[in-house]
Amino acid sequence: MRGTILIYNNNTGIVERMQPLFAGEGYETAAVKEIADIRKKLERGEVQLLITDIELQEGDGIEAIREVRALSSIPIIVLSQRGDETSKIGALDAGADDYVVYPCNPLELVARVKSQLRRYTQLASMNANIQRIYRINELVLDDMRRKVTVQGREVRLTPIEYKILKLLVQERGRVFSIEQIYESIWHMQAIGADNTIAVHIRHIREKIETNPRQPQYLKVVWGTGYKVG
Repeated sequence: MRGTILIYNNNTGIVERMQPLFAGEGYETAAVKEIADIRKKLERGEVQLLITDIELQEGDGIEAIREVRALSSIPIIVLSQRGDETSKIGALDAGADDYVVYPCNPLELVARVKSQLRRYTQLASMNANIQRIYRINELVLDDMRRKVTVQGREVRLTPIEYKILKLLVQERGRVFSIEQIYESIWHMQAIGADNTIAVHIRHIREKIETNPRQPQYLKVVWGTGYKVG
């Protein structure tokens, strides 16, 4: 299955009609009747897209869209019998990504679902990539390309030096003991690791710091360990 489509629509009775359609395209569907059920499924990460109406037997559809949008960035498609501009604008302003007037061509609905899921997946991928780029002032660690730059100048680190710097940059502000650094990088018990770590730290500083004796990025916390930031 490609993903789960949640259908929150207890007014038009489209659930039964749409389930076979989406199943044929490889999508699983689940129907819910209350906003509380949507919250639970979102918390569990079980939903990739929501189809809802703005006319509900219980509650306000526009408000429901706002509530879902406050909880998640998943695509929201409104499927409604109301085709007036006021309804469309209200739904889109509340956070809906698309608005389809029902009845509609089933193939068009499938195409719109695919389009929204494709955009959502691409955006999630972009966000994941952005999160792999760490910036601390003029120090940039690009983990996608395993590249480190300082003030726009590329810094050549050995694989071990890169791993140590990445460990500290990812947990900016956290103090790592020599033993924690050694065991995180070499995956073995740290026995006599003081000199090994100290040498690597010195080399990293020489490469990323303007003045290694007064480090701006890689700092020692006396009696405890090292940190970045």
